Formats: sequence, C-alpha cells, structure tokens
Amino acid sequence: MNRIKAIDFVRGLAMVIMALDHVRDLIHVDSLSQSPIDMNTTTPILFFTRWITHLCAPTFVFLAGTSAYISFRQQGNIAASRKLLITRGLWLILLEFTVINFAIFGDVNFHAPAFLVIAAIGFGFIILGVLLKVPAKILGIAGLAIIFLHNLLPLIPFAEGSTLKTILSPLFGPTAFPITKEITFIMGYPPIPWLGVMLAGFGAGQLFSQPQPARDGMFLKIGFSALAIFLVLRFINVYGDPVIWSTQKSSVFSFLSFMNVTKYGPSLLFCLVTLGIMFLLLASYDHLSKRLTNFFIVYGKVPLFYFIVHFYLIHFILIVVLKLQGIEWSQFEVATGTFGRPRNISTGLNLALIYLVWIGVVLIMYKPCEWFGRYKKEHKYWWLKYL
Repeated sequence: MNRIKAIDFVRGLAMVIMALDHVRDLIHVDSLSQSPIDMNTTTPILFFTRWITHLCAPTFVFLAGTSAYISFRQQGNIAASRKLLITRGLWLILLEFTVINFAIFGDVNFHAPAFLVIAAIGFGFIILGVLLKVPAKILGIAGLAIIFLHNLLPLIPFAEGSTLKTILSPLFGPTAFPITKEITFIMGYPPIPWLGVMLAGFGAGQLFSQPQPARDGMFLKIGFSALAIFLVLRFINVYGDPVIWSTQKSSVFSFLSFMNVTKYGPSLLFCLVTLGIMFLLLASYDHLSKRLTNFFIVYGKVPLFYFIVHFYLIHFILIVVLKLQGIEWSQFEVATGTFGRPRNISTGLNLALIYLVWIGVVLIMYKPCEWFGRYKKEHKYWWLKYL
C-alpha cells in the first residue's frame, strides 16, 4: 500500500500519547486506587494526563478503517482484500488474547482474558471483509448511524435478565462475566460502537483522493463541525453520554466535569470531541515542520509492532520499579488484574516520574520502529502484512 504521510503522522502522534496512558496505568502510584476522572479525588494535571490519551483509541480505530479502504482501492481485488481483512482480523483477536494480554497483565494463566482495542480492530476488519461489496459511502453512513444512535440502547426497556439484553450488553457496553471459578472474561472495548468508528473511517477513505488543499479544507470543516456539535450536545446535557456534567467546587473542576466523556464504550460525545480533534490534526499535517512530522511518522508506519513492544517495555520497567521498591517475587500479584503490583502495598511512581518514564519509553522505541519500518519497506514477505 502506498502510504499517506498525514495518516502516519496522526497515527504516530496518537501512539506516542497512548504510551503515556499505559505508563500511568501500570506504574503510577495511585492508578490502582484512584480514578483520574473522579471529580472528588482527581487533580487537573492527573485528569488531563488521562483525558489527552482519549484521542488515541478512536484515532487508531478510525484510521485503521481508512487504511483498509485505501489498501482495498489500490489492490482493486475484492476477493484478495476480503481474505486479507478477515485473516488479519482473526490474527489480531488471537494476538489480543495471547501476546498482548500477557504483555499487559503478566499473567501466564490468563485469569482475566480481555477484549481490548486490538481485538476491537480485528472484529471490525472481519465485518469489513464480509461487507466489502457494499459501497464505501453506505458503510460510512452506517458507521455514523452507529456512532450517533448507539447511546439510545440504554433507553430501551428490556426486561431485567432477558436473553436479548444479555446478548446485547457485551456488544454495546463494558461487561465482565465468569467463564470458570478462576477465569473472568472482560469485554473492555464493546465491539459495536468501535465498529461504527471503523466503518466511518472506511467511508472517509474517499476524502484522501482529493487534492491536498481541498482535502485539508474538508478536514477542517468536519473537525470544527464535530466539535461544535459536541459543545451544543454537552451544554444541553441530555443525550450523547451516560454521564452528565455538573457544577463542581470550582470553575476548573466544572470544566473538567464538562469534558469528562465516556470511553467504555465510546459515547457519541467522546467520538465527536476526539475525532473532531483528529480531523484538525490531519488538516494541519502539511503546515507543520517536516522534522516534527517525520518524528511521529516513524511510529505511525509500524503501529502493531510499536503497540506490542512498548507494552512489554513498560511492563519490564514496572518490574524493575517494584524490585527497586523492595517487592519480593512472592509478593507479585498477576492474577488480580494489577499487572503484578501487590494491592496491599504502596508501589509505583509519582506523576512527574511517570512523565519522565513515558518520554524514555517513546525515545527507546524510536530506533526499533525506524528499523522495522525500513525492513517492511525493503522486504515483501507475506507475513509482514500482519504486522
């Protein structure tokens, strides 16, 4: 596939920001006991540290759909594209429940298999593969319909415990349910809302065939329109997010409450504000320093490689931190979803050090990503399509 640099830039920027959330989640001293979006306990800097990373998953999923469209159009073969999308989707789901789950939790017995963002992308690829004969415009409209309407589901008066509600709940919202006495399945990224984001991205792939000035103008209009709709709906405070905002102890915290949109699953307001910013970033590519954009492009060319390796790196750093803080191997807890950290002992680093570790992780990943991007460009092995 001929790469579009604006996509690689925005995706790379999202991936760099993403690492901040993962470092905070695994290593921050309060990450096991304090939610960064709880208005009663958070601080503005902690809230911002979490909120800025909201940009990552929708950007990642949307641009996966866009890249799928561009690849399909360049290949021009429905059967081959369908096979690639479905097999890659199955591969991503397999990776999620094995290599990636282990990288996150460090639990070789997989007590809490989690359906997260890579599996959500894999599910989306499979559905795209099945629907590949449907015009991209129709798929894009279907994606927008899912994004705008899926928050209506909680308003449907299903009977408590009904079979339909049991089936739909994990498809539209985060769910946890036991498989055995020791294993609990976690639906962290409910697939239908994220499918909507991917289908919208697939439909938007047509915009990248336009000349650069017209394309950037269209991206600006879409971005500002999405943010305007977000502001109107959020002020109305009736529809678009399951959590309404409210006046807080100060104007700063009232603003935080206003911006506190729901990621799991991604609400309409969450999608509007994050994808609106994503479109503005796409429009900005040709107007930024090439030295700056080229830095992020290095990461954006190898998203799956970066995603997997950076998680192992962060988890290794966590282990080093725990050992330096005097935690014995016998005290590591890997079956409780705490990444190895013992619940009854204070561990981890303060927020300032989290930012330093994040910068270190990003810089360490630069050369491996640069090498792998060059390797993919110079070699045409079939298996490289799956990485």
